[in-house]
Amino acid sequence: MPPFLYHYRHLSTMAAMTHSFLSRLSQGPILADGAMGTELHRRGQLPLDTCFEHLNLKDPGLVRGVHLDYIEAGAELIETNTYGANAVRLDRHGLAGAVTELNRRGVEIAQEARQLTGQHVWIAGAMGPLGKALAPTGPVSRAQAQAAFRDQARALAEAGADLLVLETFPSLAEVQEAIVAVREVVDVPIVAQVTFGEEDITPAGETPAEVAQRLSALGIAVLGANCSVGSGPMLRVMEEMARHTRLPLSALPNAGLPTSVGGRLVYLSSPEYMAQYAVRLRDAGVTVLGGCCGTTPAHIAAMREALSRHKSPGPPVMSPKREPRASGQLPLPAAPQEPTHLAQKLGKQFVVTVEVDPPRGFDVSATLAQARSLLASVPVDAFNVTDSPRAQGRMSALAMSSLIQSRLGVEAILHMATRHRNLLALHSDLLGAHGLGVRNIFVVMGDPPNIGDYPQATPIADVTASGLIQIIRQANQGLDRASRPMEQPTSFFVGCAFNLGAQDLDRELGTLERKVKAGAHFILTQAVFDPETVVRCHRLLGGFPLPLILGVLPLRGARHAEFLHNEVPGIAIPEHVFQRLRAAGHRASEAGTAVAQELLQAVRPLIAGVYFIPAFGRYDGLPSLLQGLPVANLTGSAAASPR
Repeated sequence: MPPFLYHYRHLSTMAAMTHSFLSRLSQGPILADGAMGTELHRRGQLPLDTCFEHLNLKDPGLVRGVHLDYIEAGAELIETNTYGANAVRLDRHGLAGAVTELNRRGVEIAQEARQLTGQHVWIAGAMGPLGKALAPTGPVSRAQAQAAFRDQARALAEAGADLLVLETFPSLAEVQEAIVAVREVVDVPIVAQVTFGEEDITPAGETPAEVAQRLSALGIAVLGANCSVGSGPMLRVMEEMARHTRLPLSALPNAGLPTSVGGRLVYLSSPEYMAQYAVRLRDAGVTVLGGCCGTTPAHIAAMREALSRHKSPGPPVMSPKREPRASGQLPLPAAPQEPTHLAQKLGKQFVVTVEVDPPRGFDVSATLAQARSLLASVPVDAFNVTDSPRAQGRMSALAMSSLIQSRLGVEAILHMATRHRNLLALHSDLLGAHGLGVRNIFVVMGDPPNIGDYPQATPIADVTASGLIQIIRQANQGLDRASRPMEQPTSFFVGCAFNLGAQDLDRELGTLERKVKAGAHFILTQAVFDPETVVRCHRLLGGFPLPLILGVLPLRGARHAEFLHNEVPGIAIPEHVFQRLRAAGHRASEAGTAVAQELLQAVRPLIAGVYFIPAFGRYDGLPSLLQGLPVANLTGSAAASPR
């Protein structure tokens, strides 16, 4: 046991507070406070992307004022301003090293408010989720998650929090990690709350019954829900939870759904409306009552007055009955849908794919004309449509893919970069792609925005590449990200990236393994310039686990090679290639094509196709590059009816 924990557990005053809180739970409803973040946003006229926890240091008076008003309104339990004060969330604001200080000050400010009022209120250390998905879907490992939760819980407890409230958790997986981590370092009561949507399931697809059954076995003091929905849906959730647990329940709904008025968020539920539902929630068996986003001291005061006035429970107010939708339902039967042309051919015949960058404007005529001209001499199986390459502002890759398929009759491989979209946007784009008939998807992280046209753009880290592949696999099984049945299954053919020349090859091989396990169907590589690079990886893997389409970029000269080698992430060009290009003089472009052609000839038995990456948008070297490879109709027309 850590020394501080031994000391902490033997502090008589803290033990008394803990004991009294547990005793108080059995004596009737406890009124908690309302929102902190939206109240700070409203009072301080602060942007919504403000790090509100940083106000514990920058403007403690503003935070203290919110606490004082909630205590004055009748709150018996107040939460510290530390919801996002874990290392993962704070890292977005450059404050990952301030976990202890921000949490300590959060508790101290709440204690100051308690002392100023002279009221007996409990101080709950607020802990929220990490804000990034856990592995394998997201970038945060189990060890990282537990370390973040441990550090925050330790700081809150050492500062004197009477209990901890784990709130707004989107999944059982993450809240369970938090509970385990907290229990390793502190011994205070835990209130564990997840969040449910309008359909009475968590964002991860779990029902109130599942949440109640799973969390009741983890030694927590109170089980409940908060945020996302208003009082009506919250009542349904509480009624269902009450059927599956004997633990005290907590309910902190939002003040309805927000709307934007004059650039500010406004929540629509009045104090009187929420006060009515506070009585109904109490009568449904809820012990800890309060509010979340959009609630104010006025809402808490109205709830206090209503609970005091309606002391004896009236007839139970039953919410509209909904059939619970279980998570992890069996997938829908797959709709009979013909595989893509690429899926049918890959692994059986050599495939030719060619990279196309969407235009910087909205006129696609030149891009389509160039591709159409190429089809007259090269049998292209699919066009690889890049997604904001080098973080440049370009037309949507999905729009370009749809135009290629409809205008040229050749399939596209839609590159989908996770760094450019949040989870909701990825979901929408996947549905849009399938609706437009674009079913070959290449999942890639994407280039960081700070290297491109809009360096102020925010990179997104909702989902890793392997996480998106797993989401697509679920969609192909008829389930969305939250394991809810879709109207019908998708039929995507999914590719993953692999850098054969990665400096940390062991790490790259591990990443590839995760992508394969997640459900990838084929591999697309970064540009390669040395046959030995391909042979080495093939040997290390004991053969490529999926059909591999090799990235090939004919070099135009030594300066072109120097630029790629030194300035483009993921590309490494061996010294002997530089020497050959320099020796070729004015015929360096021919030498670059020869290097690429020799590469393909050397590794042809190991690969399933070629991913031609044109230098400076020029496709003239492709026909000669493919000479000697098993490619039919090399000089004939390759245009076909839409596939």
